[in-house]
Amino acid sequence: MKRISSAIFLIAILFLMGISASAQESEVKVVDEVVAQVNEGVLTLSRIRREMKVIVDTYVTEGKSREEAQKIVNDKQPELIVNLINEELIMQKAKELGLEAEIEAGINQRFLEIMKQQNIKNLDTLYAEMEKGGLNPDEVREGWRKQAAREAVIRKEVHSKVYWDATTKELTDYYEKNKGKFTKPETITISEIFLSFAGKTEAAVRQKAADLVAQLKAGADFAKLAAENSDRKTPPQTVNVAELDEKYVKILKDIKAGGTSDPIEVDQVGINILRVDERSQASSESKFNEGQVRLALMQERAPDAQKKFMTTLREDSYIKLSDSYRPLVAPILFAEERNATKPKTDK
Repeated sequence: MKRISSAIFLIAILFLMGISASAQESEVKVVDEVVAQVNEGVLTLSRIRREMKVIVDTYVTEGKSREEAQKIVNDKQPELIVNLINEELIMQKAKELGLEAEIEAGINQRFLEIMKQQNIKNLDTLYAEMEKGGLNPDEVREGWRKQAAREAVIRKEVHSKVYWDATTKELTDYYEKNKGKFTKPETITISEIFLSFAGKTEAAVRQKAADLVAQLKAGADFAKLAAENSDRKTPPQTVNVAELDEKYVKILKDIKAGGTSDPIEVDQVGINILRVDERSQASSESKFNEGQVRLALMQERAPDAQKKFMTTLREDSYIKLSDSYRPLVAPILFAEERNATKPKTDK
């Protein structure tokens, strides 16, 4: 349990990076009103105020005065309302596409991974530790749900379609114009033995790692030691050397195929022992690979496709702004539509 603080910190960071967060209902008292109707859903003033308070509190923790933070957030209120309307549309689309079960399963898996890393036996204990750290588990879950819904909808409705919509001619033309993108990079195939700190003394884990390295240097079979000792079973991975963290580039650069690394501590989580299974040198010669070309073309087209998707999603929805907020919000909410077509008022 002594390392639960690192998990709590990770959860907090991921939560704050989500689409939105919420504060306790009792923290902000307002006379409620509907700011926007979004199909069958509504966006209320109380929700907007809660979102604003969370953002203000975040700015304060970053060193701004509360007055300065409040002014920044007040000035950005129309953009916040737009983000919340788009968020509501995404959540409704996820439900329409039947993605809820997939999203919930992913969230549950994230909690299970934290429990496993911290050697926590049940969810109630994890929730208790989160609450000790000032986090509401239900709010964390909701923040992850919104983030996962956005990723799932965009992946299904934008990325997947753009990836497969490219014709053979488009792929060929793109490859011919961008051959430099498809040269063979330097790659390295790696296997691992991972020893977790969870539930053990760090000194004992370090000693075990040293013993395993000594056995490997004496000729022991890596695969056999991995099967008997590794706390996670992962297949060999082939990675682009240019995409490796600089820490690992330095560690692995002088290890030849078949060689193993010394113990590598991983962010207070555990220790890795890596074997270099194979090295493949870079080449300046380009080669057509349909999957790689589709992916590169998709990554190039995705931003515009995503804007178009959100524009269409708004156009196909019933969005009614209250009279007091329409002048501030409508120009931002429907900016893409106005740029693409004739001027438009909110529905």
